[in-house]
Amino acid sequence: MFYPQEVIEEVRARNDIVDVISGYVRLQKKGASYFGLCPFHNEKSPSFSVSPGKQMYYCFGCGAGGTVLTFLQQYENATFNEAMKILADRAGIKLPEAEYSEEAKKRENHRAKLLAVNKEAAKYFYYQLRAKQGEQGLTYLKNRQLGDETIHKFGLGFANKTSDDLSKYLKQKGYSDELIGEAGLGTFDERYGMHDKFWNRVIFPIQDMNHRVIGFGGRVMGDGKPKYLNSPETPVFDKSRNLYGLNFARSSRKNQFILCEGYMDVITMHQAGFTQAVASLGTAFTVGQASLLKRYADEVLLAYDSDGAGVRAALRAIGILREAGLTGRVISFAPYKDPDEFIKAEGAEAFERRLSEAENSFFFEIRILSEEFDLNDPAGKTKFHREIAKKLCNFSEEAERANYMEAIAEKYHIGHDNLRKLVNAAAAQTGLIRPVERPKSGIQSKKTPEDNAKRVQRLLLTWLVERPEIYPKIKKYITEEDFTEELYRQVAERLFADLEKGKADPAGIVDLFSEEEQQKEVAGIFHTGIGKLESKNDAERALHDIIYSVKRNSYEYYSQRLGTDISALNQVIAGKKALEELNKMHISLD
Repeated sequence: MFYPQEVIEEVRARNDIVDVISGYVRLQKKGASYFGLCPFHNEKSPSFSVSPGKQMYYCFGCGAGGTVLTFLQQYENATFNEAMKILADRAGIKLPEAEYSEEAKKRENHRAKLLAVNKEAAKYFYYQLRAKQGEQGLTYLKNRQLGDETIHKFGLGFANKTSDDLSKYLKQKGYSDELIGEAGLGTFDERYGMHDKFWNRVIFPIQDMNHRVIGFGGRVMGDGKPKYLNSPETPVFDKSRNLYGLNFARSSRKNQFILCEGYMDVITMHQAGFTQAVASLGTAFTVGQASLLKRYADEVLLAYDSDGAGVRAALRAIGILREAGLTGRVISFAPYKDPDEFIKAEGAEAFERRLSEAENSFFFEIRILSEEFDLNDPAGKTKFHREIAKKLCNFSEEAERANYMEAIAEKYHIGHDNLRKLVNAAAAQTGLIRPVERPKSGIQSKKTPEDNAKRVQRLLLTWLVERPEIYPKIKKYITEEDFTEELYRQVAERLFADLEKGKADPAGIVDLFSEEEQQKEVAGIFHTGIGKLESKNDAERALHDIIYSVKRNSYEYYSQRLGTDISALNQVIAGKKALEELNKMHISLD
């Protein structure tokens, strides 16, 4: 852990999870918990649960779960330390100096070094652009009509024509060849030694949401190839989880983003006042980037080039946006190629009008589809209508499908009844219209003994968290050693220690684990569906069966290890005695 456990617990206790998450997700109270649409996957029916009693969240759809700290780490893409600082500032708590384990210290120090070498490289590029050797780069940016304030805001720079300037500079600052290479700033060659990745290029520093430089893009001067060069992925730079300009755009308060293809498009739009513009980082738009946008806005306007490649990219992005639950519209720049050209030629007011006129993404898809058919030929027209019907089947929600069916029928002069019949025929033929399948909530019974053992162990841990008064009645029969899964045993060990003190702190247990997947699994343990029990007698029988099953599985587990595990014999003897007693006894919930 980076901070003493008591500090973590204080920060968590002073930040009620419902208050914090309701600032990001619209929640409604249902029973003892609050529910909303999960911010970590696309859904139309709320399966995201926030429990004020447990101080935990859990999504029964995708399995995301944890504490208020985990939520900020996932939602804001923050480190543990960053989440601690956000919550401490929110609660007015002054944090002590962080304490690091050796492994954590090593990992954090390495990450800090990578960020530091990137920052130093950005400063170097920034200086070079303003020096004599950067005249060509500065002239290029001025010719693209960028002002000094914009160049400064985005930290634009220049990489010299010499191929080892940056490497020499960084080594003089004390950075090793190994670190320079890992940061994607240089490449080592046996013959020539360390040489720069970027040279003779205008440099676009790429920043994360906290304005830290995590990578670079470079535009070559002249006719060199490739025209644009980007940093490789590194421990601090994941292209699929970042977008160029998002550090500024997320504060635009427009409830929309404009998604572009290139750095210059973003910069030109920001300079013109459209500060909601972002771009993917040298790769095609990804599901991860769509999820990132979904955190801050509901609508994305696609500002891709108007050529064939741009249209194909827009069609691909539309599907990704729809899957992420975002509304998409497509901006037309005709007769210009891209937003940069349009703004320079027509100005900001004309661009604002194009934004307001942006085409519904489904209408855009159908319009592009129509270009593949000869609509003057009855056969071609019929094929086009059939393809429209197939696309309408992709709307799983009946009301949404009906609305689009009505609009498309009117737009393309198709009889509404005829189109409805085509849609029904397409659905019957392909099975396309069906409710979206969601992962089932809770833990389902499995066939293998191992999975059944895990299931009842999860159920017992959930019972103990929700009904801690049970613990004194069963602790004679159940110990942490009865939890044969290592993760469950660790959870039981801490939970039992808490229960001995008369409390249950599931959020504190989640925070004991540093890996995100472990935190999700522990959160899932404490949200195992117990099921609706009609009476107290039913509840008592269910609890007895769970305890008996946990003990029986434990007995069988250690029986199989006799002769190979020295401690197994004691567990088997104790287990047999406990099973005999449990078989005769009744556990009361009074």
